[in-house]
Amino acid sequence: MSVVEMKVPVIGESINEVTLSQWLKPDGSFVKLDEPICEFESDKATLEFPAEAEGKLIHVAKEGDDLAIGALVARIDTSVKADAVTATPTKPVEPATPVPPAAPKKPEETKPIPSPSAGKILREGNVDPVTVEGSGKEGRITKADALQAVEQKPKAPVESPPATVTSNPPAAVTHALFSRVEHREKMTRMRRTIARRLVSAKNNTAMLTTFNEVDMTAILDLRKKYQDQFVAKYGIKLGFMSIFAKACAQALLEKPDVNAHIDGEDLIYHDYVDISVAISTPTGLVVPPIYNVESLRFDEIEYKIKELADKARAGKLTLEEMSGGTFTITNGGIFGSMLSTPIINEPQSAILGMHNIQERAVVVNGQIVIRPMMYVALSYDHRVIDGSTSVTFLVRVKELLEDPTRLLMQF
Repeated sequence: MSVVEMKVPVIGESINEVTLSQWLKPDGSFVKLDEPICEFESDKATLEFPAEAEGKLIHVAKEGDDLAIGALVARIDTSVKADAVTATPTKPVEPATPVPPAAPKKPEETKPIPSPSAGKILREGNVDPVTVEGSGKEGRITKADALQAVEQKPKAPVESPPATVTSNPPAAVTHALFSRVEHREKMTRMRRTIARRLVSAKNNTAMLTTFNEVDMTAILDLRKKYQDQFVAKYGIKLGFMSIFAKACAQALLEKPDVNAHIDGEDLIYHDYVDISVAISTPTGLVVPPIYNVESLRFDEIEYKIKELADKARAGKLTLEEMSGGTFTITNGGIFGSMLSTPIINEPQSAILGMHNIQERAVVVNGQIVIRPMMYVALSYDHRVIDGSTSVTFLVRVKELLEDPTRLLMQF
């Protein structure tokens, strides 16, 4: 018997371990050269692992196992040919009496099981896997299938409470009315990585936050006036994120300390701006960067944000798309956040937090007026950025946002 051992390959310089998220080929099946046999979940992305030979697949690791680089995943018996795996060994003997046909299997018996990440999404969304059509290998339910099923799930009608309560039930009966079920789940690799990085940022940086507020009137007027023409020309809407990204890019070039980071005892400065955009996914927050924002048009930024968001939510971001970034923007306002202190995305030195737009009474030229206002927060590493630099940077961003024509004129 000739056997090829399949081991976890070197994926990236900073990746020492991966999680086997799902098998794409069952144990004992015949696989071809370069055919994906399983998926690995790393700290940054989900990767397919291709077969290194042709033959019979023998599983060694299990789904959910954490595997170090170089660990044994599977074996491939190259002496076995495809017909040996799929052929029927002998012809069955016909019975003397007629045998009634077997009852068709129920959907639950033939339905492929979801991947671990897809299963978690379905459980949290209260969706039965039996109702989901899988688009993965051999009908496997993928993360994208689970997300779509949860989004399309019809909302249950709200039940009316009882009209009256005649008496108070005994304490034992009251306790029985409430659910006491709990279950334990292993944290996904991404969630563990997020937890580790957040703790590291809190413990290893001298993090402070400065705040300001932005009058969004000019930006709202700009979008209202030119949105239709923008969509007609570029095929995509002009959003807030591209405007904020351009404002930050200009301010970062003017304040290079905010765009720098510590490397040992050195400071690394950049003459370009790569802005990481925080994207919420069912498995956690990811921050893929948009490269050279200072040189991109608004429509190019919008298309890049959409591309990265679609890939992130489908779990298809590559390691290259997750690498880099000199500054981060996160928008808690889409969830209704009024004010927050975002945590630095190491090794970067600063992060800007956007928040909800609310109409508030403000004083303009001695008059009280109602304006759409947004609080903005800049968290920064005080080891790299002085307090005066952080404040003047945020004031410059505010100035550019409140008069967006400055972005076009670059002054």
